[in-house]
Amino acid sequence: MGQLVQAKGSAVVAKTDEAPAQYLTFSLGGEMFGVGILNVKEIIEYGNLTEIPMMPAFIRGVINLRGSVVPVIDLSARFGGKSTEVGRRTCIVIVEVPDEDTRHDIGIIVDAVSEVLEIPGSEIEPPPSFGAKIRADFIFGMGKVAGKFVILLEINKVLSVEEIAMLTGAENAAAEAGSQT
Repeated sequence: MGQLVQAKGSAVVAKTDEAPAQYLTFSLGGEMFGVGILNVKEIIEYGNLTEIPMMPAFIRGVINLRGSVVPVIDLSARFGGKSTEVGRRTCIVIVEVPDEDTRHDIGIIVDAVSEVLEIPGSEIEPPPSFGAKIRADFIFGMGKVAGKFVILLEINKVLSVEEIAMLTGAENAAAEAGSQT
């Protein structure tokens, strides 16, 4: 996003106010969100989802993307809201998420894709410490565009493969404990 600059104490500091970064914007539950365009692989029509039993509510299932199995996350449910109601403009955004030495493709369900916006670093405010409907660590910043805010997501945190695996394991353990009583 920004350039890396060598500081005097030999620490590397990221500068965000240099070049504008591009974000794919989309609506979700009436809010406008953005994700760094470098994380986005493609946008596909919603459909052909295979549900997987005993998964957390925010994991809607998997799709076959040119022979690869790609999990699909319902972002609205991931943020603690209700499941996304599928409409005419609902689509799946395929994003690439790094995990240690590998990269994972994960689909996210959004209400509608809007546009790609260039937002200069000077127009990005830090995330609010409270009052947001989603976890503060999920928010990279608040981009100011035409007098309105776009919530810029920290996609590596939102779709943390490690955290999702942990949540899936906890939900499965709870289901097994419930079935043994």
